[in-house]
Amino acid sequence: MISVFEIFKIGIGPSSSHTVGPMKAAHAFLEELAPLMHDAAHPVHVQVTLYGSLAWTGVGHATDRAVILGLAGCQPDTVDMATGDAAVERARTAHESGPHGCLFTFDPAKDLIFDKETVPPVHPNTLQFQAVDGEGNEMFLRRFCSIGGGFVVPENSNATTVPQNVDVPFDFRTGEDLLARARRSGLSIPEIVLANEAALRPVEDVRAYLDRIIDVMMDCIDHGMATEGVLPGRLGVKRRAPFIQARLAADRFRNVRAAHEIMDWVSLFAIAVNEENAGGGRVVTAPTNGAAGVVPAVLRYYRDFCPGASRAGERDFLLTAVAIGGLFKRNASISGAEVGCQGEVGVACSMAAAGLAAALGGNAAQIENAAEIGMEHHLGMTCDPVGGLVQIPCIERNAFGAVKAINAASLALRGDGSHHVSLDNVIRTMHETGRDMNSRYKETSLGGLAVRFPEC
Repeated sequence: MISVFEIFKIGIGPSSSHTVGPMKAAHAFLEELAPLMHDAAHPVHVQVTLYGSLAWTGVGHATDRAVILGLAGCQPDTVDMATGDAAVERARTAHESGPHGCLFTFDPAKDLIFDKETVPPVHPNTLQFQAVDGEGNEMFLRRFCSIGGGFVVPENSNATTVPQNVDVPFDFRTGEDLLARARRSGLSIPEIVLANEAALRPVEDVRAYLDRIIDVMMDCIDHGMATEGVLPGRLGVKRRAPFIQARLAADRFRNVRAAHEIMDWVSLFAIAVNEENAGGGRVVTAPTNGAAGVVPAVLRYYRDFCPGASRAGERDFLLTAVAIGGLFKRNASISGAEVGCQGEVGVACSMAAAGLAAALGGNAAQIENAAEIGMEHHLGMTCDPVGGLVQIPCIERNAFGAVKAINAASLALRGDGSHHVSLDNVIRTMHETGRDMNSRYKETSLGGLAVRFPEC
């Protein structure tokens, strides 16, 4: 099973594959390097090479900064921004990195290499770390793959980050398997997921983590709606969330208000999160950073606009979203570099649709239907960020994904759960579509909308 602790991770923007994953990979390399530093001939020197999508769009996705932070000992969920800025400045000026007691030479201008020519053999998001001692002897070399959603695996392993032999009561592998277990047990989908989580750790810890995820999501929305300015990068994109929020707040005093106003609020919630993400702020990877606004926006819609909303309903929302996200992660991909944006915003929409259907009282069949609708209408979506930045079309795309998720849940709840195309078939189709998609449209910014912007 794939746990709630894996699907929802707290990190910093702008990208789970290009920021969170590389930071974790660099930190993992550092943990291996540190014990060897005492016996090595000094000064130890480190060099990092980025391949594939990380090389093509790494600067726009702040991969260089993420690697420096990881080598300095920082972790995505706990990094202090001020401390991180100091670590980056130290590497760029003093040409050294590492935490106290584990310093090594590292000049990002020379030692962080963006290799756009070599095709990585396993995954398009590949990093190589090399340590050399003061006598020029290679200490060790490690290669990692950042496979989406902040997941990192060694390149030379068969690891998928999916536990293969976890003893849980309901170890479902497909959507049909999940439905069958719900029928046999009489449990709801969130109850099944919680039972699996409780087999691994105290249920109080699971609920506490869910509550933390909810709080971080809501705080991110609030911060995004209150923060003005221009997003980093050469596009000069101005933050719109504060302006939209002010206009919507003013409309509350009008006698006649648009029937679609709630959808404007949902779009605002998603935009606020993704502007925070694009600005390098703290977000919840859900299931990726590029799609981080969809689930929080729909969850906020449930909290603020649905009668009877409760914290228990919010937890059921996230537990159900984990079940759906886990199916995509296990049977297809959540990496834009592998399958395009259908694996990011599309999966997030499917997760949010299922979560909302569960929170509103839908049965297992209706929840599966909502998830299927959410992905079906994202099939084939490319990942072509303008300028390699997670801004255009990514920010607005999250808003549309959130609105689609609400529509999908509503349609599913109006029916009895029966439908012609199963969630499993849609997942297989998404995987095949991503496999057939030209690599120019998979997070490289070499095709599609990314090359239609004259200023780039």
